[in-house]
Amino acid sequence: MVLAGLIRKLGHQLAEIRERALKSILCKIEHNLICYADLIQERQLFLHLLEWFNFPSVPMKEEVLNLLSRLVKYPPAVQHLVDVGAVEFLSKLRSNVEPNLQAEIDGILDGLFLLPSEVPALSSASYQTNQTELSKNPEILTGYFPQDKSNFQQMEVPPRPVVNQTVKCLKFSTFPWLPLTTTDRHVLSSNESSLRSSNHTLIWNTCELLKDVIMQDFPAEIFLQRPKIVQSLLSLLKLAFGDGKHRLALQSVSCLQQLCMYLRNRLNFHRDPGFFSNKHDTVSQNSSLSYCHEARGTHHSQNPSPGSSSPRPSVVGRTGQRPRGDGQDWDAASSSGSSSHAHVNSRISVHSPLDMGHIDLPELETEDTLELQFQQLSLPQFCVSILESAVPLLRTGSRQVIIRVLELLTEDMTLIGEAISTDIWDDSSLFGIDMKEKLLLVLGALGETMCYHKSSISLEQPEVMLVHHRMAFISISLFAVRLLQTLLPVEKASEFLSEPMSTALFLLSLDMPISLEYPNIHEAVVAYLEQLNSENYSIYKRTAEAVYSIECTCNFLSDIGKEGEKNLLELVELADQALRSFSYHQHFPLIKEIISICSKIWKSAQASPLLQGESQKVLLHMLSHPLPRVKAETYHCCLEITKECLGVHNVTKPVSSLCNGIHFLLHPKVLYEISVFGIQEPESEQVNTAAKAILLYLLQGRLMMTALTWNKFIESLCPVIPILQGYADTEDPLGNCILLLSKASSDTEEMLPCTTRLKSMLRLLLVKKPSVRSLALKLLAFHLTSEEGADTKRPLIDARVLSRVTDLFIGKKPIELRLDDRRELVIKLETVEKVYEIFTSDDVDLVLRKSAAEQLAVIMQDIKMHAVVKKLCLIDKIIEYLNECVSQDGKVVECLVQPCLTLLRKVLCGDPVMRVSLSQQSSLLTVLFRVSLIFHEDCSVVTEVGALFCLLLFDEVSRMDMWSVNPSNKPSLPSVFSLPVSVFRRYHLPVHVIGHHAVSPYSIVLPLSADCLALKPVSDMLRIAWNLSWYHGSDNLLKQMNSETKTQEILDALKLSTEDILTLKITHMASGLQDCLHSIVQAATHREVRAAVTRMSFYLLNDRLSLKGCPGPCGVTLKSLAWHTALNRFLQVLPACTEDEKLLIDIIHFLNKLIKEQRKNSSLELLNWILELLLRHSANPLLDLLVLTESQAREETDDIRTAVRQQLQKELIALFDTLLLNFMEVTDRKCSELLYVFQTQLALKLLQCLKVTDAPHFYGLPSLERTLRGMANLTAFPGWSSHSPLTKPLDICVKYLSGLLEVITSFYVERGGNAMSFMGKGVTKSTILCLLHLSHEMMAQAGSLEWMSLWFLPLGSHSEEHIPTQQGLAWLIPLWVDRDPEVRFTSLGLGSALTTLETGCVALANSCQNISGGLWGTVVNILLDQSECSMVRREAAFILQNLLVIPMPTEIIKDYTWQGPCVHDEDSGLSLIGKPALQALLYHCHFYEHLNQMVKHCYLGRCMFDLNFSAFDRNSESNDLNGLDDSFKFWRAPSRTSQDRDPSSLSTSETTVAPSLGSTEFQPLVQSTTLLPEASHDQFVAQGILLVKTFYLQKEK
Repeated sequence: MVLAGLIRKLGHQLAEIRERALKSILCKIEHNLICYADLIQERQLFLHLLEWFNFPSVPMKEEVLNLLSRLVKYPPAVQHLVDVGAVEFLSKLRSNVEPNLQAEIDGILDGLFLLPSEVPALSSASYQTNQTELSKNPEILTGYFPQDKSNFQQMEVPPRPVVNQTVKCLKFSTFPWLPLTTTDRHVLSSNESSLRSSNHTLIWNTCELLKDVIMQDFPAEIFLQRPKIVQSLLSLLKLAFGDGKHRLALQSVSCLQQLCMYLRNRLNFHRDPGFFSNKHDTVSQNSSLSYCHEARGTHHSQNPSPGSSSPRPSVVGRTGQRPRGDGQDWDAASSSGSSSHAHVNSRISVHSPLDMGHIDLPELETEDTLELQFQQLSLPQFCVSILESAVPLLRTGSRQVIIRVLELLTEDMTLIGEAISTDIWDDSSLFGIDMKEKLLLVLGALGETMCYHKSSISLEQPEVMLVHHRMAFISISLFAVRLLQTLLPVEKASEFLSEPMSTALFLLSLDMPISLEYPNIHEAVVAYLEQLNSENYSIYKRTAEAVYSIECTCNFLSDIGKEGEKNLLELVELADQALRSFSYHQHFPLIKEIISICSKIWKSAQASPLLQGESQKVLLHMLSHPLPRVKAETYHCCLEITKECLGVHNVTKPVSSLCNGIHFLLHPKVLYEISVFGIQEPESEQVNTAAKAILLYLLQGRLMMTALTWNKFIESLCPVIPILQGYADTEDPLGNCILLLSKASSDTEEMLPCTTRLKSMLRLLLVKKPSVRSLALKLLAFHLTSEEGADTKRPLIDARVLSRVTDLFIGKKPIELRLDDRRELVIKLETVEKVYEIFTSDDVDLVLRKSAAEQLAVIMQDIKMHAVVKKLCLIDKIIEYLNECVSQDGKVVECLVQPCLTLLRKVLCGDPVMRVSLSQQSSLLTVLFRVSLIFHEDCSVVTEVGALFCLLLFDEVSRMDMWSVNPSNKPSLPSVFSLPVSVFRRYHLPVHVIGHHAVSPYSIVLPLSADCLALKPVSDMLRIAWNLSWYHGSDNLLKQMNSETKTQEILDALKLSTEDILTLKITHMASGLQDCLHSIVQAATHREVRAAVTRMSFYLLNDRLSLKGCPGPCGVTLKSLAWHTALNRFLQVLPACTEDEKLLIDIIHFLNKLIKEQRKNSSLELLNWILELLLRHSANPLLDLLVLTESQAREETDDIRTAVRQQLQKELIALFDTLLLNFMEVTDRKCSELLYVFQTQLALKLLQCLKVTDAPHFYGLPSLERTLRGMANLTAFPGWSSHSPLTKPLDICVKYLSGLLEVITSFYVERGGNAMSFMGKGVTKSTILCLLHLSHEMMAQAGSLEWMSLWFLPLGSHSEEHIPTQQGLAWLIPLWVDRDPEVRFTSLGLGSALTTLETGCVALANSCQNISGGLWGTVVNILLDQSECSMVRREAAFILQNLLVIPMPTEIIKDYTWQGPCVHDEDSGLSLIGKPALQALLYHCHFYEHLNQMVKHCYLGRCMFDLNFSAFDRNSESNDLNGLDDSFKFWRAPSRTSQDRDPSSLSTSETTVAPSLGSTEFQPLVQSTTLLPEASHDQFVAQGILLVKTFYLQKEK
């Protein structure tokens, strides 16, 4: 207690207490008060010593490490340290301590590598620089997997830092350890050495033996726990690149694939609550053997002499040497009692077969278990090893190798999803880092392989190689993406994925056929690419935009060509999108169609504003298109329509609605685009000419237009006149027409509104051409002299005045139109108001008013001050001063003009609203011009007026929001004044302003640049996209390619290459499969057919990889193809040679996979076809091939032919198994009738196959294994024996029973039960399952006939002639204590089935006479064994229930058939029989206390597993009932009571197959194992209650 207290204080939070405790322990060691033997037993000591370094204050480091180095010399201490992960902890600690302490740590680590012999714990430790600690208490593990601590409840401890952490990247690590017998170890060792042989035939045969026998017998995890066979298989994969050796690599692939599937089955088994067992003995963590404590001390020699065990009657009726490790020493305690004795004594326990299992297990104790466990492969390590070894094989030139390797990797990926968490990328443990590095190398290799196959597709290779590389690229890409989705979260892609995978994903994203065929995969690729490489993702996005644009182009052209009414809005939207791909397809007829649509829309008066707006947007995009050719074609089409509407050929026609065709041009934005960018297009003379011609036609076309059209044109033209006047020219036709707008002759006086015309005249004064300015002065002189009150205004207009002002506004020092925007007000508002009052007061002297104006001009430089003067009517006062200045006596106020103009300019610069208002006041414009004439010699005044003219005359074109494509409802008028760049070019402006619209505001940005278009993947994608869109899908395109009709003329760049066509055909599943079937029909050699079938297998695999849980396109496509005819010729004729048989193997293998693919959506046509094929009246090749003819048997000396035929039989049985499963959901009457006949025919064929060799002890009968597995599947269906026209059902059952009993005798009973060895376990499991099914079939078929005696086997040995032969069921009892819980469950289920009949109860009881406790004691012991799995206990409960149903006497009655239990007390000599014995037995076993515990501890909640096997479960290769781990999947709990028993009795005769479960997986356990409260009661608790109820009914009787 003192030591425990000191150890506890080592983990105290206070450093002082920790120090004192450590010093105390060291002192006691020094004075020999405690010894190291005491310390090494204290696990908490090691926890706290490691925790010592995790506290903030770490004193006495050297003393702690020194103590550890002394303790590590003792094996128990090493084990404790290894348990808590000290190796990793100290390795990380080493880098954080002083150099002198590092040597101490090195010494400790050296000591830890001297492995002790105890079993290691399952946890690991990690060192952390922050505070962590080890759990104070030993962990209490619950559930199914002690390795995965994240799912377990632990004892509550005070919240403290933890050192002991599991590797967080694992979902599942290692299976519970399974020790092996010497014989089993020898078998594995022999096979491992054979795999390393240089003899190819031996390697081949060994692989076959592994698949057909060894893996059927041994649990799959054995091959991970003893990984030499797996390592040898992985090394064989390298032979795929050797000449003539790739077949050995394929054998290895096949073995590994089968192992992956069996590992998944075992994973499901261990997750099944029904088979969970908490036994932790030396046999198996999940075994069913429990040992009596009295026997544990007994030690037996591994090789006992014949006399080491006394002769006694064994359970199989033999005397002589006792079989070792058979678990049959059941009568060791007593052999003198009654046949059903159970010893009721406080000193002697009730013995049963379960109690003695440990007596003879010396073979299991000769291994160094700890060392083996350190060498075992965890499930993640195994999965990653397969990835590392198999991925390189994907670059081979063999199509067969690639498909087989991909199927292996697909199975492996399913396991990876169950074993490795996505947290691996954040795991900093040594294991996590190692796994991460390996996975990254694998992903990099996958990326390189994808790029290799993609780049290998070129016309330089023959077509067969192109097909090979394309098929490989598709399937490998699908696998790679699925693997990424399984392992790597998208958001972590950029952090971990390498460049090869990034490049591969980029290529995959641009693969148009794959994106169409596998859209979900494409989405995943794009998601990863977005995270990985922004540049490549940008290229993809822009290419995708171009592809969409191409689709819109073709859809637009298609819709235009259709007859009938068209959806114009949809057409306009398509047209707008189509413009973005012109740079690629350059299909210029499109432009004319779009322009025609726009013209048509605007021609109609009923067109909606939305439609007009959208069409105008498209027109503007075309007029401003970045491609010169598109722009030129657009202007040309517009010009053609203008000519058509306004041309001189219409002069003789009356003015009509013909001119409505140009309405689409009559909009300010369109005219703005033409005027600003069309006329002065620098790169295209065509655009230039066409734009000018359009404007000329419009300006000169008044006579061709209706008044409405002309007015619409003038209204649209007014905002654009500031731009157009820049092109005014007396020598140019267009310029002359523009000048005419400003003239006020009799013809044109009404052309423009008065104010607009005045503005146009003033604007001409700023044009660069002097001749135009001179004309403008003449027009203005006329305007000034004719205005009202001209005589009273200055100056007088004469030639002398005008001659001096031709260049009036062509100044040398332009004004900067820029205001300040200070953050803070410099001048107070009151001051501004006072200055304003001085400026506006008539009483103040002019000099002061001038000064005030100048001050206000300075103040107005700050835009924040403008708000003050807006409300003070400053503008009105300025205009008043200007009007006064131009009056006859205005000379007085001339001193105010210059500051007033400056003030007005600054106010207008900052006030767009005021600009708009004043620009419409022609009087103000006239006054300003007069002021400039008065002060024509004062440059400052003239420049100010010029600046004001810029603000007022160009106001329309200064507002950018007016010209935007989508103007907002509330335009935000910018305070900064700016003008289009074209105005700068055409006018001489007296101001500096900001420019805008250097390029058209309507110009679109093309998605792809020339550099992008030059990339081959991009151009390939666009080319294929164009053709797919042009022909509206792959089907039409491929039809067109196959036809001889001439295709429409298109650019060479758009024509599909031979490579493109081949790529499309292969990727498009329907055409690819059609091509395969065509190849099969046309094939002249075996090789061609096999190649086509292999290619079809690729398509099936692609279905699995690309979809989740629904029928894939391959299966759907095959439904619509007439492929039955293509394969019929191979299935209706017997193969004549080995090549025929090989071909038939491939075809049957494909059919098997296809039927699995369609399992959830079976095709009646397919199923009927296969059944009719199998049940032909004439020769039936497929069924006949199951049994060798005499001639074939004589040919068995040919090893190759033998191997081929065995493989053919294997494939046939697998096909039949799959067929049976598929028919479960069929409700069609014809199909069902055919199925029933097929079942019986198959049963008779399998019966012929069931031949036991003369040497039954020979290990390795693949055909027997296959036959029994097929029988197990077949007999699971009720009524399987009842549809033969020649043989009675019961006769078939009897033949089956005879053969199966012979097998179970040869492979189990005569080997002494074989309970501890896995050898022959596959045969045993299949046989006992068949017998269980058979028992139910015989009950249904026998009627009133007595059939129980048919199940009896002789108890005596053939050599013991003096002993009378007895009949009984003793052969069944050894199976109840087999180490495999599935065998125990099935054999007990058979016992419960047989005991539904009274004769079965009597026979079974008689067969247990030589067992201590007899049948009653054995069954009760199994039922009450809380360490046993619930499925086994359930069947024991059924047997006990059946025994209780039969009435039993209360005393010994002679000739009474059923005496019930019999107990005998050796001390008192008292014997009880019947009900008293039963009461004594139940009392002694504490039956009711156990039952009470069962009810209390029954879990009533839900128990669910999210195994996430996605689409792979439904299609796993060979994942049918070939593996007996799946053999129990059809079992369900009894659902109804027997009709011939008491209603209170739940009869086990109802435990049978549930045919509705149609999956090959362990459905109740795999997909979503759910234990509902009701199910819990039904399966066990209610059953126990029924037992009690049955017992009390017995009591009443």
